[in-house]
Amino acid sequence: MKSLSVACALAALAIAVAPAQARQSGLEEVVVTGSRVTEYDPVKTPFVTLNKRADNLITTVRVVCDTRDLSQRKQELKATLRNMIKAAPAAGVELGLEGEEVIGRFDDTMLDAVIRPDGKPDTSVALLIVKTRVAPADTFDAATGRIKAFAEKTAKAGRTEILPTEDWNLTLIGPQRYRGEVLTLVAEDARKVAGTFGPDYAVAAEGLQLPLSWYQSGPLELALYVPYKLTVTPRPK
Repeated sequence: MKSLSVACALAALAIAVAPAQARQSGLEEVVVTGSRVTEYDPVKTPFVTLNKRADNLITTVRVVCDTRDLSQRKQELKATLRNMIKAAPAAGVELGLEGEEVIGRFDDTMLDAVIRPDGKPDTSVALLIVKTRVAPADTFDAATGRIKAFAEKTAKAGRTEILPTEDWNLTLIGPQRYRGEVLTLVAEDARKVAGTFGPDYAVAAEGLQLPLSWYQSGPLELALYVPYKLTVTPRPK
């Protein structure tokens, strides 16, 4: 772990902000809850955090069809997927593909690629991510309600069903771009601590080189932080 005095840390922070701002074009949308979220620990989690509302609420949707004839089954699934693509903008949702951490795009050129056999005989399924933007005034129920209404109201072909899961997750677009803001908050806190203890004490911050972490602080809110450690020691006489 690298230890920095307050003065050195502030200089490093000024340098760190510029690259973070420069990378804001072409940002990836990252799933920040589920397996990616850090649990809040009152002992280990730093006091200084940056509160951010999630960019999107997402869930996995199973588009399932059990028409016996395979060719007909695929036609019904494709027709339903096309209906979903057409209905999404008016419903306030977007469709995507699930990666390990990043949400990928989905369009009508990918219909064959997403259809696969399901666990039951004579059944095929397509798994999609459905997401909705989290507005400033949104509640959790309002955001999840848009996705549920979309699944219910979209026209289904034949024996196709659209089945949302109840596994809701949050995403941030380019979360590491907020690192500079978090480090600025850490520096401000370090200044206050240094002022409280006076000139006979030195304040050092360890861990400022680590990537941004986060925990879920509310239904649609996240707390972003760098897992740093602040120490106060007497200056050598």
